[in-house]
Amino acid sequence: MPADANGNGDIFGGWIMSQMDLAGGSVASVQARGRVATVGVKEIAFHVPVAIGDEVSCYAQLTRRGKTSVTTNIEVWPRRRNAGTQVKVTEGEFTYVAIDGQGAPISLPPADTEVGEKNQNLASTYAGCGRGSRRRIPGGCR
Repeated sequence: MPADANGNGDIFGGWIMSQMDLAGGSVASVQARGRVATVGVKEIAFHVPVAIGDEVSCYAQLTRRGKTSVTTNIEVWPRRRNAGTQVKVTEGEFTYVAIDGQGAPISLPPADTEVGEKNQNLASTYAGCGRGSRRRIPGGCR
Protein backbone atom coordinates (compact mmCIF):
# COMPACT_ATOMS: atom_id res chain seq x y z
CA MET A 1 0.00 0.00 0.00
CA PRO A 2 1.40 3.45 -0.87
CA ALA A 3 2.54 5.57 2.08
CA ASP A 4 0.12 8.44 1.34
CA ALA A 5 -3.07 6.40 0.91
CA ASN A 6 -5.43 4.40 3.06
CA GLY A 7 -6.52 0.79 2.57
CA ASN A 8 -9.35 1.87 0.26
CA GLY A 9 -6.94 3.52 -2.20
CA ASP A 10 -7.87 7.08 -1.21
CA ILE A 11 -5.15 9.69 -0.76
CA PHE A 12 -4.76 11.02 2.81
CA GLY A 13 -6.12 14.52 3.39
CA GLY A 14 -2.79 15.58 4.88
CA TRP A 15 -1.03 14.86 1.60
CA ILE A 16 -3.65 16.92 -0.29
CA MET A 17 -3.23 19.72 2.25
CA SER A 18 0.56 19.73 1.74
CA GLN A 19 0.06 20.12 -2.03
CA MET A 20 -2.34 23.01 -1.39
CA ASP A 21 0.26 24.64 0.86
CA LEU A 22 2.89 24.37 -1.88
CA ALA A 23 0.57 26.00 -4.44
CA GLY A 24 -0.48 28.82 -2.08
CA GLY A 25 3.10 29.36 -0.96
CA SER A 26 4.16 29.77 -4.57
CA VAL A 27 1.59 32.56 -5.10
CA ALA A 28 2.53 34.17 -1.77
CA SER A 29 6.27 34.10 -2.48
CA VAL A 30 5.70 35.93 -5.77
CA GLN A 31 3.83 38.65 -3.86
CA ALA A 32 6.54 38.79 -1.18
CA ARG A 33 9.31 38.53 -3.79
CA GLY A 34 11.00 36.18 -1.36
CA ARG A 35 10.53 33.80 1.48
CA VAL A 36 7.16 33.18 3.16
CA ALA A 37 5.90 30.97 5.99
CA THR A 38 2.45 29.48 6.43
CA VAL A 39 0.78 31.06 9.45
CA GLY A 40 -2.80 29.89 9.11
CA VAL A 41 -5.20 27.53 7.41
CA LYS A 42 -8.90 28.28 7.57
CA GLU A 43 -11.92 26.22 6.63
CA ILE A 44 -10.41 23.39 4.65
CA ALA A 45 -13.20 21.28 3.20
CA PHE A 46 -12.71 17.81 1.75
CA HIS A 47 -15.72 17.18 -0.50
CA VAL A 48 -14.80 14.00 -2.39
CA PRO A 49 -11.92 11.48 -2.00
CA VAL A 50 -8.92 11.50 -4.34
CA ALA A 51 -7.86 8.06 -5.59
CA ILE A 52 -4.42 6.69 -6.29
CA GLY A 53 -3.60 7.49 -9.92
CA ASP A 54 -5.64 10.70 -10.13
CA GLU A 55 -3.73 13.73 -11.43
CA VAL A 56 -4.18 16.45 -8.83
CA SER A 57 -4.14 20.16 -9.73
CA CYS A 58 -4.17 22.84 -7.03
CA TYR A 59 -5.25 26.33 -8.06
CA ALA A 60 -4.32 29.18 -5.72
CA GLN A 61 -5.69 32.69 -6.06
CA LEU A 62 -4.65 35.77 -4.10
CA THR A 63 -7.62 36.98 -2.03
CA ARG A 64 -6.02 39.45 0.40
CA ARG A 65 -2.76 41.33 0.70
CA GLY A 66 -1.88 42.88 4.05
CA LYS A 67 1.21 44.69 5.36
CA THR A 68 3.19 41.49 5.96
CA SER A 69 0.75 38.74 4.98
CA VAL A 70 -0.90 37.23 1.93
CA THR A 71 -4.08 35.15 1.94
CA THR A 72 -4.92 32.70 -0.83
CA ASN A 73 -7.97 30.62 -1.69
CA ILE A 74 -6.94 27.20 -2.96
CA GLU A 75 -9.03 24.63 -4.84
CA VAL A 76 -8.06 21.06 -5.71
CA TRP A 77 -9.36 19.59 -8.98
CA PRO A 78 -8.13 16.09 -9.85
CA ARG A 79 -8.41 14.57 -13.30
CA ARG A 80 -9.74 11.08 -12.70
CA ARG A 81 -7.32 8.43 -13.88
CA ASN A 82 -9.50 6.48 -16.27
CA ALA A 83 -12.41 8.85 -16.81
CA GLY A 84 -10.59 12.08 -17.61
CA THR A 85 -13.28 14.03 -15.75
CA GLN A 86 -12.54 16.78 -13.25
CA VAL A 87 -14.40 17.78 -10.09
CA LYS A 88 -13.50 20.11 -7.23
CA VAL A 89 -12.62 17.85 -4.29
CA THR A 90 -11.07 20.20 -1.74
CA GLU A 91 -10.90 23.91 -0.98
CA GLY A 92 -9.41 26.08 1.72
CA GLU A 93 -7.91 29.39 2.71
CA PHE A 94 -4.20 29.64 3.54
CA THR A 95 -2.39 32.67 4.98
CA TYR A 96 1.34 33.30 4.63
CA VAL A 97 3.64 35.93 6.11
CA ALA A 98 6.74 37.36 4.40
CA ILE A 99 9.89 36.58 6.39
CA ASP A 100 13.55 37.52 6.32
CA GLY A 101 16.54 35.16 6.41
CA GLN A 102 16.17 34.71 10.17
CA GLY A 103 12.45 33.93 9.96
CA ALA A 104 11.23 37.28 11.30
CA PRO A 105 8.18 38.92 9.64
CA ILE A 106 8.91 41.70 7.16
CA SER A 107 6.75 44.11 5.15
CA LEU A 108 5.61 43.08 1.70
CA PRO A 109 7.10 45.09 -1.17
CA PRO A 110 4.75 47.42 -3.06
CA ALA A 111 2.15 45.56 -5.12
CA ASP A 112 3.12 44.86 -8.71
CA THR A 113 0.05 45.19 -10.94
CA GLU A 114 1.41 42.68 -13.47
CA VAL A 115 1.93 40.12 -10.71
CA GLY A 116 -1.56 40.91 -9.37
CA GLU A 117 -3.09 40.09 -12.74
CA LYS A 118 -1.27 36.76 -12.84
CA ASN A 119 -2.27 35.70 -9.34
CA GLN A 120 -3.52 32.26 -10.30
CA ASN A 121 -0.90 29.58 -10.01
CA LEU A 122 -1.00 25.88 -10.73
CA ALA A 123 0.61 23.04 -8.89
CA SER A 124 0.05 19.69 -10.52
CA THR A 125 1.00 16.39 -8.96
CA TYR A 126 0.28 12.80 -9.83
CA ALA A 127 -1.31 11.06 -6.86
CA GLY A 128 0.62 7.89 -7.54
CA CYS A 129 2.12 8.05 -4.07
CA GLY A 130 4.97 5.65 -4.07
CA ARG A 131 7.16 3.88 -6.55
CA GLY A 132 6.95 5.48 -9.96
CA SER A 133 4.99 8.54 -8.88
CA ARG A 134 5.74 11.74 -10.79
CA ARG A 135 5.57 15.31 -9.59
CA ARG A 136 5.52 18.70 -11.19
CA ILE A 137 6.59 21.36 -8.72
CA PRO A 138 4.28 24.40 -8.24
CA GLY A 139 5.06 27.47 -10.25
CA GLY A 140 3.74 27.04 -13.76
CA CYS A 141 0.67 28.92 -14.93
CA ARG A 142 -1.99 27.39 -17.11
